Amino acid sequence: MALKASPTHQALLLELQSLDTKLQQLAHRVNHLPETAILAAISGDSERLRLRRAAESGAVEDAQTELARVESDVTVVAARIARDTDRLQSSSSVKDVAGLESELAGLTRRRDELEEIELAVMEKLEVLEQTVSITTAELTEILARVQGIEADRDAAAAAITLERSNAVVCRADIAGGLPEDLVALYDRQRLRYGFGASHLRGGVSSASGVKLLENELEIIRAAAADDVLICPDSQAILVRTKESGLFVQKPAD
Repeated sequence: MALKASPTHQALLLELQSLDTKLQQLAHRVNHLPETAILAAISGDSERLRLRRAAESGAVEDAQTELARVESDVTVVAARIARDTDRLQSSSSVKDVAGLESELAGLTRRRDELEEIELAVMEKLEVLEQTVSITTAELTEILARVQGIEADRDAAAAAITLERSNAVVCRADIAGGLPEDLVALYDRQRLRYGFGASHLRGGVSSASGVKLLENELEIIRAAAADDVLICPDSQAILVRTKESGLFVQKPAD
């Protein structure tokens, strides 16, 4: 037996379809927020900065280790110079004095070399620390930007979620006031073909955008107002209104 539904109920299917279309659009919007694309574009930059800063920080640590070693060597040599100087001042042996003076000369040269190395390492460390500081500032700036974009994204997603919740409630209200078999047919056609209801306006099916053939329109004209018809092009329930461009429909029995 062909499905029957009042023209009023059939017309409400257009509102149901409009809400389902809106829900699809909202789902697409929340999955394609512009902020998400921006975050994806700059995530590579922030990751490169993180890696660069890690490498630069490692170089700073290496330089600090090198400086500590050189400073330790300077301290050791300085202690030996102080010790030999004390021994030289208290020694009365010509042989010992000559040996100590020779050793002091070598230690002094070594100390001078170490101090030059120490100065070079300190200069290198200063440059490395400045480099880390610059990279850190760049990373801080981009992370702040990311934080702001994430806040914008979350706000946009929350607004869409609220809009979707309202649409879901509205859809439930409309569907709850319609015959179950009509809603079941609508849902089945929508899941299969993408549209559950199509407005026939001026002989054109809104779901497909195609003008129906004259023989198809004749069949539609001959149908009762409460007959539930299927659009031959979109396979959605064809909803007829005053805008459909039909002659007076056959009244329901």
